[in-house]
Amino acid sequence: MTNNFLTTIKSLKLIEGCKAAQLYALSSVGASTSGSADSGGSSIGKPHPPPPPKTISMRSGSLYYPHGAPSTSGAFVPEPHLPCGLPVADALEPALDACLRPVDHVGALAASYRRVSAATAGADDDLCDAYLEQHALFQSIGDARLIRRALRAARVHADNPHRRAVLAAWLRYERREDELDPAPPPLAPCTATTPLLECPRAAVFASVSHSVDPVCPCRRPPPPPVTPPPHRLRHNTSGAASEMSEEEEPETNDLWFIIGEEEVACERSCIAALSKPLNTLLYGGFAEAHRDRIDFSRDGITPRGMRAVSAYSRHGRVDDFPPDIISQLLAFANKFCCEDLKAACDNQLAAMVRGLDNARSLIDIGLEEASHLLVASCLQAFLRELPKSLTYPDIARLLCSPEGRERLDISGNASFALYYFLSYVAMEQDMRSNTTVMLLERLNEFAEQPWQKQLALHQLGCVMLQRGEFEEAHEWFEAAVAEGHVYSLSGEARAKYKRGHKYAAYKLMNSVVGDCDEPAGWMYQERSLYCVGKEKLADLQAATELDPTMTFPYKYRACALLEEDNAESAIAEISKVVGLKMATDCLELRAWFYLALEQCELAVQDVRAILTLDPTYMMFHGRMHGEQLIELLRGQVRQWDMADCWMELYDRWSAVDDIGSLAVVQQMLAREPGNSSLRFRQSLLLLRLNCQKAAMRSLRYARNSSLHEHERLVHEGWILYDSGHRDEALAKAEQSIGLQRSFEAFFLKAYALGDCSLDTESSLSVVQLLEHANSCASDNLRKGQAYNNMGSIYVDCDMLDEAAECYGIALNIKHTRAHQGLARVHYLKNRKKVAYEEMTKLVQIATNSASAYEKRSEYGERDAARSDLNTATLLDPTRTYPYRYRAAVLMDEGKEEEAIAELSGAVAFKPDLQLLHLRAAFFDSMGDSESALRDCEAALCLDPTHGDTLELYSKASTKADEPQS
Repeated sequence: MTNNFLTTIKSLKLIEGCKAAQLYALSSVGASTSGSADSGGSSIGKPHPPPPPKTISMRSGSLYYPHGAPSTSGAFVPEPHLPCGLPVADALEPALDACLRPVDHVGALAASYRRVSAATAGADDDLCDAYLEQHALFQSIGDARLIRRALRAARVHADNPHRRAVLAAWLRYERREDELDPAPPPLAPCTATTPLLECPRAAVFASVSHSVDPVCPCRRPPPPPVTPPPHRLRHNTSGAASEMSEEEEPETNDLWFIIGEEEVACERSCIAALSKPLNTLLYGGFAEAHRDRIDFSRDGITPRGMRAVSAYSRHGRVDDFPPDIISQLLAFANKFCCEDLKAACDNQLAAMVRGLDNARSLIDIGLEEASHLLVASCLQAFLRELPKSLTYPDIARLLCSPEGRERLDISGNASFALYYFLSYVAMEQDMRSNTTVMLLERLNEFAEQPWQKQLALHQLGCVMLQRGEFEEAHEWFEAAVAEGHVYSLSGEARAKYKRGHKYAAYKLMNSVVGDCDEPAGWMYQERSLYCVGKEKLADLQAATELDPTMTFPYKYRACALLEEDNAESAIAEISKVVGLKMATDCLELRAWFYLALEQCELAVQDVRAILTLDPTYMMFHGRMHGEQLIELLRGQVRQWDMADCWMELYDRWSAVDDIGSLAVVQQMLAREPGNSSLRFRQSLLLLRLNCQKAAMRSLRYARNSSLHEHERLVHEGWILYDSGHRDEALAKAEQSIGLQRSFEAFFLKAYALGDCSLDTESSLSVVQLLEHANSCASDNLRKGQAYNNMGSIYVDCDMLDEAAECYGIALNIKHTRAHQGLARVHYLKNRKKVAYEEMTKLVQIATNSASAYEKRSEYGERDAARSDLNTATLLDPTRTYPYRYRAAVLMDEGKEEEAIAELSGAVAFKPDLQLLHLRAAFFDSMGDSESALRDCEAALCLDPTHGDTLELYSKASTKADEPQS
């Protein structure tokens, strides 16, 4: 066939462009590729030069390494119509996690829970630091909810303005995707939907944490005007002090300070009351005690400044003065140890910081005068403008340099938490930058506890490895290993390999695997990098069995199958991981395979899915944008108008083809980019695929492109609901209904109201709202969802006939997922066989749906249930119910060790609350109190409020405390 697309690709000179280090290496036109020439012999090849300099993607803290030139030996020859070549298996390299990765996740989580418990009970441990440790541990688990919860807990227990400001800024940084556009200024007063822990004023000015004082300072009524103190100290000539009421003592001037040619009138007793040094100067044995005129020309204060000192000494207020005068007061307070005056100036200047410009002009004053609150407020302004603020040389110099660290430290505004946040942001932006290196060096300087040292040293190793400074990387990784971070051995091995010592790298990883009682999947994956042939494949298979969530083994095997001219199997292999997680690099690889088979329709579908996840994604190693590739393929794929797209979307939605549906919506949006309804539908699909950030981005686009106010209110309501603001979301829905009755407004209101425990009457009111929704104009895709939700509510109310009717209507308009609800109705009516048959219909349509197989297992006999759950595990190994079911069956059969092994296999790659709780219960029943306590503690680290685990923990603790008979 004629390929104009491929001719165009030739014109882009992709071969030359792709010789630079990128995600995949390319073979040149007509070149053959395969594994090592000695693949049939020893698994250890001779050392060879490391690949060229690398590129990186710092997404979720992972490094992506490049690959060397492809091998030219072997049998596979790329097709002539692929001038850009094909991905080469031996050139792939997995990500190296730039975060803490303990060998024993469960033990680390349990130890973290004990530390938090001890700190809560009043031990010396800092609760804020304890939660920051949890934050670091949760990074390797990858659960955004846990990561944010740990960060919030750290913010709650931050004990000073500096750490409160840092952690509040971090929370806001993590939530930047949730902001309604236009986002408010970083230091603007809180709105009704601003999370309390992110309030900038509370961070700097609150004297207690929000766990004690829940009132946001931005929403408090203004304080009453400050009145002069009712009594002042009056000194007699001997220096003795006596109190006199304000009414009795008129304002008098008995002391003049001479500054240049001007005299500033003051009251001696008021000035003396500002500090002990001034009291001694004016009433002690100094000559000034007997003078009524004192020369202050050399004391660094102007006449205006001294008049402000006089005014403050009489009235106790600084809020009427401009910043330059308050700065003079601050310097005066520091020189003469006037603590109250310094605190007042510090507070007032800190309150004047309204943005980046204010902060840049005031930070030097705060640092020179060691003003804790002012520096904290300026620092907060810098942090809330990250990463933009790091582009200013003066700010970068302060935050990154050793001298800047010392200045911040003097003012009490340097900490591990600060550099943990800064380095986190810098690594996301550019792992190889000097800024990143300097921030990590500062982080290492503040590391005191073992986990802090492990993290800082390991991340420095990752950055140096990325920069191509392999000797320095090796040293940092060695230091991290010396601190107890075993995972850094993988970085050490990488550094050895990059320096040409492949055998040394193999020996190192081989010893890691051999020395570990229970090797982890990453150990085998790392060792596979230094093997060839069958041993490499065996290690990768072992890695997948131990941790099926790692993508590299699938990608390698897929590329290897393609090199063996088995493209169909290659696609099947990579599709396993695409079904497990929506990763852009895996979708790109599959699209590449489809192009090799000239299946352009499927290739375009994957490219459209990629662009939905990341609109800026560049194909072919950054040489071509996805939209450009789609345009080049126009002649190879069918062209649909909007009516065709709607029909296709309807069919794919009904077939539970989420990726296909996503691709169709993306194509429709390419024609109508301002269609807010399509953007909203896109967000629903992304949520179903567990792509939270991309879903929020689509929802914001929907809100911004809304042509009508009632539509905009609905989309704002969903943004608020997904951000945890249920009541505000309800208010938006009601406002929208007030403007115009619409399906989406009623649906939002019903959804928000139904998201809590309701009695029968309240539940039926939700049904009524959904009926109102269906009475409004909408398409059958949305109406089917409404009928499905109505059926679920009727089931909860034990109104099974009504539920069956709703599910039937939903199925008639091809809402396929209603099979699951109807099966539930049959089961509750004691028709288990019919329920199984109903779920079989869903399984036949959604052939690769792990949840469908899992749900069907509830209605089948034991053998059928086991078969369905095994299939569910193959399709999605991260679903925990199959492991728990199989373990429970084994326990019932008296096979205790097998039951523990079943759960342990899943816990090894996914420390899950339910898995840990069940394993703890098994250990407890077996009399192993120590293991039961460890698993309970790990589970409680994931959810400290889980009632069943708390009860089991108490029971196991009691058993452990009992004397052994």
